[in-house]
Amino acid sequence: MVAYFEAAFREEIKSIGQTVPLKLYEPVAYSLMIGGKRLRPALMLHAASMFSKSVDHVLSAAMAIEIFHNFTLLHDDIMDKADVRRSLPTVHKKYNDNVAILSGDAMCILAFKYFAKGNDARVHELLPLFTTTALEVCEGQQLDMDFETRDNVTVEEYLEMIRLKTAVLIASSLKIGALLGNAKQADADLLYEYGINVGLAFQLQDDWLDVYGDPDVFGKKRGGDICANKKTYLLLKALEVSDQLTLQQLNRWLLKPDFDEEQKIAAITAIYDKTGVSEATQNLMRSYHDKALTALEKVAVPSNMKNTLIAFAGEVMERIK
Repeated sequence: MVAYFEAAFREEIKSIGQTVPLKLYEPVAYSLMIGGKRLRPALMLHAASMFSKSVDHVLSAAMAIEIFHNFTLLHDDIMDKADVRRSLPTVHKKYNDNVAILSGDAMCILAFKYFAKGNDARVHELLPLFTTTALEVCEGQQLDMDFETRDNVTVEEYLEMIRLKTAVLIASSLKIGALLGNAKQADADLLYEYGINVGLAFQLQDDWLDVYGDPDVFGKKRGGDICANKKTYLLLKALEVSDQLTLQQLNRWLLKPDFDEEQKIAAITAIYDKTGVSEATQNLMRSYHDKALTALEKVAVPSNMKNTLIAFAGEVMERIK
């Protein structure tokens, strides 16, 4: 589905990039052309294919999901002051902040334009779901920003934040695709449930890999979240379960303004190991993985049509082995 989507999407991006005023649309095209896994549109198209022989009528909605996702990344990069995405300069670095903000705004509007232009009558029925999902992603981003200045974030609050920021867009991609493929509401709801649980596991995987992943395999240096005091599941769980002495050690590192990065990473990783946080994270991921497969099992299509989604859920677990 990725290759099928990519071919059509690139034609649309080329057209967008040639639209006047160029200074508005060229950055949009640049943002969309620099790659990505196209995970969400591929999931939407696959969900549609589980219930319909043709998925051509789903392409516009799939493009909308991908444009919206990249819009959030563009604005995230501005907020995070990130210089690089996918090994290339971010839009605000290549152009400037004002261009990036306005082009990002245009991308958000383009996403709704593409969603509404689908020639399937159900698209208009699904617009409230797309709108709700878009707002939820923004709510998740705000919560993530709020957590940066809060010292009392709970594990439950964190899980709700990643549900909003990451999981709902994956889940809605599947649900919208299924409904555009004429699935029954119950089956579409089950795919949404699958997507929420896979999305939660996916983000927990990112948290775990930042500490325990192989840099040669995953392409980034270990411990970036630790050095930034980022409130991940691992950190919040450690704060929750540590005894008094361990908590004092952990807080010393969190409050230390100047530190050797390798020493801090080693010290906090040792605390994670001591408190069983690594194992707790993996166990929670397995729980979400199992819930996802339980929901998928109930979807009323032949078993062989579920293999792609079973494999996708499995990939999340494979990367922590």
